Amino acid sequence: MTVTIYHNPDCGTSRNTLAMIRNAGIEPTVIEYLQSPPSRDVLMAMIANAGLSVHEAIREKAHPSTRSGLPIRRSATTSFSKPC
Repeated sequence: MTVTIYHNPDCGTSRNTLAMIRNAGIEPTVIEYLQSPPSRDVLMAMIANAGLSVHEAIREKAHPSTRSGLPIRRSATTSFSKPC
């Protein structure tokens, strides 16, 4: 099995997730996304492969509209179909 984690070493959740993967005996490919952010195409593919809309993939806890109290609007541009 190949595992890739987009990791933020300053994030406790990310560190815990990386530790759980390693404790399972898997050495993942670690990409520190703040230093090497994924391209738009890679993000679109990851979201589509997960079966999510962009809205569903956003971590609302950290989303600017959540902090401001504004609702996150859904639109036709916030969902992707799986690539062919």
